[in-house]
Amino acid sequence: MSISVLSAAKHIGVLSGWSKTNLELQKIIYLAHMVHLGENGLESPLVRGYFEAWDFGPVHPDLYHKIKIFGAGRVSDIFHGYPDLSKDEPETETLSSTYEMISDYSGSRLIAITHWENGAWYCNYDPDYSSKIIPNEDTLKEYKKRVERGERA
Repeated sequence: MSISVLSAAKHIGVLSGWSKTNLELQKIIYLAHMVHLGENGLESPLVRGYFEAWDFGPVHPDLYHKIKIFGAGRVSDIFHGYPDLSKDEPETETLSSTYEMISDYSGSRLIAITHWENGAWYCNYDPDYSSKIIPNEDTLKEYKKRVERGERA
């Protein structure tokens, strides 16, 4: 079962003590989405909706429009009314474990990871068309390539 990207952002916000920027939240959730697809298949994406290939990497437009008011600053808790995630759900486990693994990565490092030349963003990015959808199939292919290289995300 997929979850709302806004509930996912709320969960990461709580885990991080609300220390993450829009860019960092986008990349963390995208990488968790990739891991979840890799572990559960295309029938079970982490979040509902889709990511698009923007200049600075994958962006979920629903999340972007909710938190763009923070600019490049840290995102505060504006997710009132969005449900907390159940601790026993696989989506929560994927988000938490991915966050644990990359919580100290800088925004620039997260950009470098998501801009990998064999990755889904790279294959779908078009500087003249910033809202091109990154298909989950491409994200899953990237996961498999990373696993072959001995990486998790």
